Amino acid sequence: MKRVTVLTGGSTAERYVAFAGAAQVVASLRRSGYNVTVVDTVDGPVSPENETRVLTTEVSHSAPEPGCLAEWRSRELATDAVSLPEITDTNLVFIMLHGDQGEGGDLQGTLDKIGIRYTGSGPQGSVNAMDKDRAKSLMRDAHIPTPDWVMWMDPDTDFSKLGSPFVVKPSRVGSTLGLSIVSDLRDVDKAVRNAQEYDSDVMLESFIPGREFTVGVLGNQPLAVGEIIPKHEIFDYECKYTPGMSQEIFPAAISEASAEKLQHLALDVHEILGLRHFSRVDFIESSDGFFCLEANTLPGMTKTSLLPQSAAAAGFDFDSLCARICSLALS
Repeated sequence: MKRVTVLTGGSTAERYVAFAGAAQVVASLRRSGYNVTVVDTVDGPVSPENETRVLTTEVSHSAPEPGCLAEWRSRELATDAVSLPEITDTNLVFIMLHGDQGEGGDLQGTLDKIGIRYTGSGPQGSVNAMDKDRAKSLMRDAHIPTPDWVMWMDPDTDFSKLGSPFVVKPSRVGSTLGLSIVSDLRDVDKAVRNAQEYDSDVMLESFIPGREFTVGVLGNQPLAVGEIIPKHEIFDYECKYTPGMSQEIFPAAISEASAEKLQHLALDVHEILGLRHFSRVDFIESSDGFFCLEANTLPGMTKTSLLPQSAAAAGFDFDSLCARICSLALS
């Protein structure tokens, strides 16, 4: 029987998102016959008795307060977690983490050094996708349309080319945490401070209104295109993790030609950024066509997550999706 360690938790604002996804993944892998152990990168190995308490499938409707992050970081094992026997003696590490700690490439590099197989992209692909500035630069160089942007340097940053309104967001954080839409220039400093609660690097990006789409990628296969219709102006944290706060339509009600275009773009982005095993790529459609917003190397696996829905519409139920990810990582 294959041994799989699910590495989850973390000390980022997406800690509970990671736990919710891990709960689904652990149950799925056990249904498929894997011997599964759980490790939290903050508190260490999770005993079978504590799994039901730690691995809750529900996500809070609001993000954790910054004070919680400091407390978690004080206990964070980070890459030291790879010295645990639950990691060194397993056949595969299934990474169920979000944010820079899990998706930033350091963890992947450490696992490579000690020869441990793991799911998801390698160090370079993780760095490429996690840093939104780097990802968008690579996309632009490959002629993949992406909204204009600048990085916040100081109060004299020239963002005139972005138009109004524009988006202010942390460069290396997911789940739309710390993101604001700015219409009044007097609000820029406040929006930047909000983003800096989550990351020192802050991006200012043109806001493109339009229909939002997402495409999963599994191996070298693009999955079904989905359309996201949030109840808020943007697909924010609450809309992502609160049932009923958004419509997620898989497959999207678009022409076959548009769906194929998005699938080709998603696979191109996956390859340009050097990703592997699986990813999810997000787009916005305006009157000028499709623009890539970002790629996710470790997309969510919660009850409301988009990658499992994209996979299901392409013929992969959740168990098949998790088993395929494991197979890709072990091959």
